[in-house]
Amino acid sequence: MSARSTSEERRRAEAKLRVEELREQLNYHSYRYHVLDDPEISDAEYDELMNELRELEERFPELVTPDSPTQRVGMAPADLFAPVQHRTPMLSLDNAFSLEELEAWAARVERAVGEGARYSCELKIDGVAVALTYEDGVLTKGATRGDGRVGEDITANVRTVKAIPRRLAIEPPPAYLEVRGEVYLPVKAFEGLNEELLEAGQRPFANPRNAAAGSLRQKDPRVSAGRPLAMWVHSFGWAEGVRFDSHSGFLDWCRAARLPVAPTGEVEEDLAGVERYLRHWEEHRHSVDWEIDGVVVKVDQVAFQDELGATSHAPRWAIAYKFPPEERTALLRKIDVHTGRTGKVTPFAVLEPVFVGGVTITYATLHNEDEVARKDVREGDTVIVRRAGDVIPEIVGPVLSKRKKGARRWRFPKACPSCGTELVRAEGEADWRCPNTGCPSRNVEWLYSFASRGGLDIEGLGYVTGMALLDRGIVKDPADIFALTTEDLAQLPGFAEKSISNLLAAIEAAKDRPIWRLLTALNIRHVGAHVAQVLARAFGSVDVLAEASVEQIDDVPEIGPEIARSVHEWFQDPVNRALLGKLRDAGVRMADEPPRERGPRTLDGETIVLTGSLATMSREEATAAAQAAGARVASSVSKKTDFVVAGESPGSKLARAEQLGVEVIDEEEFVRRLGGG
Repeated sequence: MSARSTSEERRRAEAKLRVEELREQLNYHSYRYHVLDDPEISDAEYDELMNELRELEERFPELVTPDSPTQRVGMAPADLFAPVQHRTPMLSLDNAFSLEELEAWAARVERAVGEGARYSCELKIDGVAVALTYEDGVLTKGATRGDGRVGEDITANVRTVKAIPRRLAIEPPPAYLEVRGEVYLPVKAFEGLNEELLEAGQRPFANPRNAAAGSLRQKDPRVSAGRPLAMWVHSFGWAEGVRFDSHSGFLDWCRAARLPVAPTGEVEEDLAGVERYLRHWEEHRHSVDWEIDGVVVKVDQVAFQDELGATSHAPRWAIAYKFPPEERTALLRKIDVHTGRTGKVTPFAVLEPVFVGGVTITYATLHNEDEVARKDVREGDTVIVRRAGDVIPEIVGPVLSKRKKGARRWRFPKACPSCGTELVRAEGEADWRCPNTGCPSRNVEWLYSFASRGGLDIEGLGYVTGMALLDRGIVKDPADIFALTTEDLAQLPGFAEKSISNLLAAIEAAKDRPIWRLLTALNIRHVGAHVAQVLARAFGSVDVLAEASVEQIDDVPEIGPEIARSVHEWFQDPVNRALLGKLRDAGVRMADEPPRERGPRTLDGETIVLTGSLATMSREEATAAAQAAGARVASSVSKKTDFVVAGESPGSKLARAEQLGVEVIDEEEFVRRLGGG
């Protein structure tokens, strides 16, 4: 093998590892945003991770998988409400962060449909995506986006939103209409709600979007009714008995039907008009009483929209232009540090509370000692805080003209703030670490991570419970979790018979997780979920991995020398070996069953399109079956399509296939090509 091909293989292996890391991070943050309504990172940071993933998948298309965050929308709905199947997916939007990216999108539109496209421009509302179903003009259902295909039934709660009509004011009403929009909390109402919560001694909402989501997802509709929610309709998902030739025509129809439509939208004849609209609203973004973080630009003509089609996660005929981050200044009261589960000690800024883009900011991470030195931020400084629709802000740097004389450079502490152990910083690393494996802060963070959704997924064993178990000496390491008794848990505040029973059942279930989850939970440096899965596939057993040499671990594809050394050293530590012994004795699974053989790939390399409903399987099942057989399932028909599967009531894709001369087959033939199942 040539040096060039070896280098290319290494780049591909590195890219694959990074892709899996990015997917893991994006899935976690998407879950916190869409399901928990409690994001941990900014929209801008999320977009950066997503853009990096897209770029890697474009460079290495063989790494694209159907479950990649670039191929889908949001996350699966929570279990609090009944599921609702959307007739057509509630897709997300691709983003543009500069005029150059917007112009590139418009150029792609023109190449696809020719000249003549108009552009409908609307403010991008930072609210909660909701679908409303009207049958014969009567509101019958309200649902959240969920994962784009299945949402949550929140009908009782949307009926409390005064802006949403119970009946359409138009005659004759369409037989069926699903409209989509954003439910939001006006900024002034948000401020008033937070004041009430603070007065009542309750936790305030972080921003209007979280407040709207929390208000909608209430089991008791009376709570929702007590919140002054509003809504703007911006699109439709399915219509029977009414036809729209343009997006702007649809919005005019909605106004006539008394559906709420934002008064700020405009139709522009060319891109120059779109750019004027963007500049105006970037300057006047706070002149409306709802949170916005950009502008949505859509091709106005529905015929052009149909021709452009969509990817699996976003329409090609629309794009969201994101405004640049907002900046404010704040007083930096103090720089403090926190010790995490691996011993990493991270500095963070304690700020004078500052309201930035709809959120009151009090804390901001400073990453590491070198980052603090590079920005030269000091206690007592006035600092610039940047935020773009997010929760965790960025400190850009100090306002030097406001720095007080005598302000001293901040020095990283020499001892752990939790246990007082002297910190160490390895050569070539940016982080200081506490080496004490008995450090209280390390232990509680490790216990929390061990039981988290990304670890052994022990529901009910959160941060507060973990601290209580450690403080009372009931648990000294994660293996002690599996020895907990009813008597142990009865000592903890807030634990009654039901909660004790639930936690013990969750602990018992955690014993039989796949071993990659255990490897993730063991707190081995450089071993996240993806690396753990690679190791689990390669060795099949924790005990076999424990006896492997550095060279044997390094030989595994995607595992480099640094990870190999870290894994080997962890398993050589007597304390860690004792921990594994306790886990084994407790009945925790230490080996996986051999993987089953894959089925035949009868459609390898073929591009197919599904249209209409199938009798023997759902659209999702058909897509999964085709992908398992090696096919690429596209959302629109083109000359590159190998064949179209047409079920009952096929849409415009069938006509497009016939126009292009693409082969069309029925469901029976599709099942035959899959290999009979």
